[in-house]
Amino acid sequence: MKKAMLMLVLTAASGAATLPATAADRAMMVPIANALAVNDAQGRLGDTVKFYFGDQKTPKVQSKITSDSTSQKTNSVGKSPEEACHWAFLSAMLALKKKAESVGANAVVNIVSNYKHKEMSSQTEFECHDGNIVSGVAFKADFVKLAE
Repeated sequence: MKKAMLMLVLTAASGAATLPATAADRAMMVPIANALAVNDAQGRLGDTVKFYFGDQKTPKVQSKITSDSTSQKTNSVGKSPEEACHWAFLSAMLALKKKAESVGANAVVNIVSNYKHKEMSSQTEFECHDGNIVSGVAFKADFVKLAE
């Protein structure tokens, strides 16, 4: 009887282990203004580096320093999809700010969503991918020195 019970448990356990895992990956368009309005995003980003999304008008560019990209993830467990996307957005923006400061740029322009290297340009929204466990935001941008 014990041997039969053990076989039943082992069979059930091995069957459960072979079930296919399903991971969510929901693409969402999220308003930039909403993401900037939470998590003290404005305060944490400060005003030493300016950010311009998509084809947004910029002051005169004195020089282009470099281009780069960032892909940031956040734990989405226990968060709404929008909340998780806001955190991933802030992480990506802070990465852009850090890069700008390190290369001597005072602005980041032409910021476009670049999730899995697929560009999506907007002045008002960014693309976020929300999953069951992790959510992510990816940006590509140019780092420039704006004329004073």
